[in-house]
Amino acid sequence: MKLSKDLLNSLIDITSNSAIACYPYIGKNDKILADKAATDIMRNQLNKLSIKGEVVIGEGELDEAPMLYIGEKIGNGNGPLIDIAVDPVEGTNFVAKNLPGAMSVLAVSEKGNLFNAPETYMQKIATGNNIPKDTVDLDNTVEQNIQNYSVVTNKKNTDITVCILDRPRHKQIISELKRLNVNIKYISDGDVAGALLVSDKKFGVDIFMGTGGGPEGVISAAALQTLNCNFQGRFLFNSSKDINRAKQMGIKDLNKKYEINEIIKGESIFCATGITSGELINGIIKKNNKYITETIITHNKSILEVVKKEVSIT
Repeated sequence: MKLSKDLLNSLIDITSNSAIACYPYIGKNDKILADKAATDIMRNQLNKLSIKGEVVIGEGELDEAPMLYIGEKIGNGNGPLIDIAVDPVEGTNFVAKNLPGAMSVLAVSEKGNLFNAPETYMQKIATGNNIPKDTVDLDNTVEQNIQNYSVVTNKKNTDITVCILDRPRHKQIISELKRLNVNIKYISDGDVAGALLVSDKKFGVDIFMGTGGGPEGVISAAALQTLNCNFQGRFLFNSSKDINRAKQMGIKDLNKKYEINEIIKGESIFCATGITSGELINGIIKKNNKYITETIITHNKSILEVVKKEVSIT
């Protein structure tokens, strides 16, 4: 079974409408209402699809409604078996504060091909599609990764840019990058978008690294795999609750380093519609009686494509 063009078009519609649902909350300092509005639309429209879907990457657990929770069954039950990763609002703080880079995100694969990830943190590292797979590695030191990258790209350290979440937990990594005279691109949230910046030279990011959300890591991997980029991830389990949840999901080796082809297998579709304009994609524009949206998609070893839609205001 191949993921169809019709399914791709439906997913573009869904992320577009979820993004539009956030529009009234941009800059209103209420990320909860923005997330709920997008989630409600996404759930409603996913359930109209002719699929037998299951959320394997979601926003929470069964008792955390109205979030699209891990294990939730999606679709009308008539159609192919599909695994779904959702992030109705990637960057809720961006919406609340009217900052750049908020997106509504979906990724799908055939059943069993998308890693069922727990709600925990993940160490991540990613590079673009022109970089040999073994250039960087989570087990290397920061210095070793930068040195390797410098050798294979013939770039000086001063010409290398690393994207990383601006968090206290990254103090040591950031200190090391500064010592090595590497350029640092800080992001305050939204590490799906951050990881995708390695996908094209025009974004000016060579390496994405650091610790962020595990579910976001899987979603990032789904997009990067389609673009033949490199990604590694390792989940971090810091509590007995996290460990028990991981074991329930079938994770036996809690220290395992996952390669991208272990996180996402086979064909996949990734869609992200801009809510507020960022480097990857423009946000929603309200013009006359229409919303204009932009969606980035990856599908079937494609380049990162941009789809524009106009949706009438009802």
